Amino acid sequence: MGSGSSPCASCKLLRRRCAKDCIFAPYFPPDDPHKFAIVHKVFGASNVSKMLQELPVHQRADAVSSLVYEANARMRDPVYGCVGAISYLQNQVSQLQMQLAVAQAEILCIQMHQGPDQLPATMVDCDMKSLLLSGNNTSDFGDQFLSYTSSSNNVIQDPLKRESLWT
Repeated sequence: MGSGSSPCASCKLLRRRCAKDCIFAPYFPPDDPHKFAIVHKVFGASNVSKMLQELPVHQRADAVSSLVYEANARMRDPVYGCVGAISYLQNQVSQLQMQLAVAQAEILCIQMHQGPDQLPATMVDCDMKSLLLSGNNTSDFGDQFLSYTSSSNNVIQDPLKRESLWT
């Protein structure tokens, strides 16, 4: 049985007697019933039991953590789950890379205006788009920068701001 005489969260929710060899007891303690409830709602107790039985004992705790994470993500976004969160974060990384490229171009622009006699005459005129498109270090961001600057709707709604996936 789980801890003491109290049934584990799984057996408590499923209203059954918690056996000594209960597969859920080590991972779903009675003091955290929400953890099993959400996993049960998304995956079902039978499926979770089968998954845990197929894994070596040393991998089960990590599997339960992953199931809880995915179940929380599925509750927030039933269609995409974790993939939606990953996609959102990848998009955020892309936007931050774009902001970094723009900041680097601005720094280069400022440096060129401070010492124009040390640079070729063709580079003294600072235009952010042409700078990004012609610069060696930032040319990878050229197409992204053009679409970024020409689009007026680059704000992404953050469905994850209200609550963390790790709770």
